Amino acid sequence: MNLWKTVKRHYSLYLMLLPILVYFIIFTYYPLVRGFIISLQEFQMIGRGPFIGFQNYLEVLRDPQFIQVTINTFMISGGILIVGFVFPIIIALSLNEVMQSVFKRFTQTVIYLPHLFSWVIVGGIWIFILSPDGGLINEILTWFGKEESIHFLVREDYARPIMIASAIWKDAGYTCILYLAAIVSINPSLYEAADMDGAGILQKMRYVTLPQLVPTMKIVLLLNIMGILRIFDQVYVLSNSAIANEVDVFMTYTYEKGILQFQMGIASAAAFLVLLMTLLLTFVTRKLIRYDEGM
Repeated sequence: MNLWKTVKRHYSLYLMLLPILVYFIIFTYYPLVRGFIISLQEFQMIGRGPFIGFQNYLEVLRDPQFIQVTINTFMISGGILIVGFVFPIIIALSLNEVMQSVFKRFTQTVIYLPHLFSWVIVGGIWIFILSPDGGLINEILTWFGKEESIHFLVREDYARPIMIASAIWKDAGYTCILYLAAIVSINPSLYEAADMDGAGILQKMRYVTLPQLVPTMKIVLLLNIMGILRIFDQVYVLSNSAIANEVDVFMTYTYEKGILQFQMGIASAAAFLVLLMTLLLTFVTRKLIRYDEGM
C-alpha cells in the first residue's frame, strides 16, 4: 500500500522513467535472455532448434581455437590494463606541474583527440605509421641507416605490442583528463602544509596527490576491468591472416562463429562465457581494491 501511494504521489517521475525502462527491456534484457536460450539450442534458420543443454558450452571449451583466443585476450587485455592504468597517471602528474597554461591546455587537447576518433581512423593512422613503404617509423629508421623496411603489421612478435600500444594511445588522454579533474579538486591546504614541511615535488606527488587520487583510480580500474574481455574494434581493423593466431580475441571468435559461420548457438555460448568471466573479474577486483571503502 505504501508503495502504491509513493507511485501515485510521484507518478510524473515514473512516467518519465518508463520510456527508459522500456528501451532497456527491448534492446538489452530481451536480447540477453534470447541469446541465452539460443546458447542452449542447436540453432536453425527456420523453426525452433532443439534444446541440447550445455552442449554448445562444452564444444566451445573443447575448441583449441577458443583456448588460443583466451590466451590472446588475456595477454593483450592484461597489457592494456596494466600499462593503460599507469601511463595516464604519469601524464596527469606531469601536466599538473606544468605552469604554462597555454602549453598545458594544448597538450591536454592533443592527447585527448585520439579518444574522439573511431577505430577505423585510428587503425588507418597506425597502418600509415607502421607501413613498410613510406611509413613514419620505417622512414625514421632509414635516417639512422636501416636499409630494409620492417613489416610490423605481419610480424607475429610485434602483433600483440601493436594492439596494446594503439589502445593505450587512443584512450590514455581520456583517462588522463579524469585524473586531472580529480587533482584540481584536491584541497590546496594539503599542498600548503607539505610546503611548510619542506616537501619537494616528488614527495608532494607521493604523499599528497597520489593518495587523493585513489578513489578515481578505483573507478578507472573497475571500468577497465569491465571492458577488458570485450576488445574487438582494434583487432578487427589492424589484424590480418599473418598475425591472426596471435591477436584473435573472444569477440573476434564470437564474430567468426556467429556472423561468418552462422553457428549462432556456439557464438551465443562463447558470448555468455565471456560475460561470466567479466562478472567474475569485476567481482574479484571490487573485493581486492575494496571499492566500497573510502569512496
